Amino acid sequence: MRILWLVLGLLFLVSIEILKVYFIMPFPGSQRSDSIEIAYFLHRNAWWLRIAGLLIVVGPAMHYIRNGKMWQKWLLIGLGIVYLFIIYTFNFRFLADKIFHQLRQKLILSAQSDTTNRHKLIIGVVMNKEARAYPIEIIGYHHQVKDTIAEQPIMVTYCTVCRTGRIFSPFVNGRFEQFRLVGMDHFNAMFEDATTQSWWQQATGTAITGTLKGSQLTEIASSQMRLGDWLALYPNSGVLQPDSTYKKRYAKLKGFDEGTITGKLERRDSLSWQFKSWVVGVSINGSDKAYDWNELIKEKIINDSLANTPILITAEPNGKTFYVLNRSLNGQTLQFVPGSSSDLMEDTQTHSSWKLSGACIGGVLQGSQLQRLQAYQEFWHSWKNFHPHTATYKR
Repeated sequence: MRILWLVLGLLFLVSIEILKVYFIMPFPGSQRSDSIEIAYFLHRNAWWLRIAGLLIVVGPAMHYIRNGKMWQKWLLIGLGIVYLFIIYTFNFRFLADKIFHQLRQKLILSAQSDTTNRHKLIIGVVMNKEARAYPIEIIGYHHQVKDTIAEQPIMVTYCTVCRTGRIFSPFVNGRFEQFRLVGMDHFNAMFEDATTQSWWQQATGTAITGTLKGSQLTEIASSQMRLGDWLALYPNSGVLQPDSTYKKRYAKLKGFDEGTITGKLERRDSLSWQFKSWVVGVSINGSDKAYDWNELIKEKIINDSLANTPILITAEPNGKTFYVLNRSLNGQTLQFVPGSSSDLMEDTQTHSSWKLSGACIGGVLQGSQLQRLQAYQEFWHSWKNFHPHTATYKR
């Protein structure tokens, strides 16, 4: 019986350390089940569970230390060392915030001083006419960058496994909150607030477990595009610079922008509507729709509607920058076709000439600007998971 209790106790202790990490990190099978409540229970009660496990093994262990043979004593010591190694590995090597560190030196340079390759993808934000760009290969490693723009704190987040970029206001119930990367759920990054230790989903900004379950962070409008296109729109924008401390870590994301990265979790499937295919996702008034990236790059211009809103999706010739626009202007719904060059389009009502960004540069409507709508480029599996009732565009 002593051997049985010793074995069961050790298995219990080891299982706690492994499962506590397994459920919130991308191990085989871990991200496809609804196990977030189990993971949260293990994290919040880890010490009590460890004490319970130790109480199970302490009696049999003391018996063998006092009365066991020498090989039994050495075996116990060996098992203890193995257990300590498992504790160290799963609590100090495999946890998300031990793998992905926060910026040590945050530096924002003006567009005039910045030397970042203009073909790099960025997440851009504008607040009170102040613009800022965050290269994805930087925030993709850190998963979150805390910043202040127009005197407003913001939380710039990115999950490379979902290809989701979101910017949130870090205030919860009117109180400024600190967040840390704690792991992932259904392949999406998850943050923990410092006050209640609730867990928040990066793709939606929703607390999915803990005291604040169901609470929602306020999302701030953002855009994903090529840096050169962003600076054409906002020439006075600031640009986040890489932290030299993490130069080697950033290098591991080489090719992420194009989807050619070597990592299986981040690499793109070039076919349409596959697990790792790219889509553009749009949500309007509770209605969701996904547009295949391959189709968009082929067509360049897509006229559609969602939730009784006429929308326009365009892609620049560089194949990186896209826009989602409201094609209703002054009460008139416009229909767009390709223009005189690959970077222009024309409305069929007035035959005015427009940039793909929605700015009219010639004709009756010159000077007009179509309203930009919030949209995201992400993996199909991510959009489908977090928008289970999404429609899909078919030409």
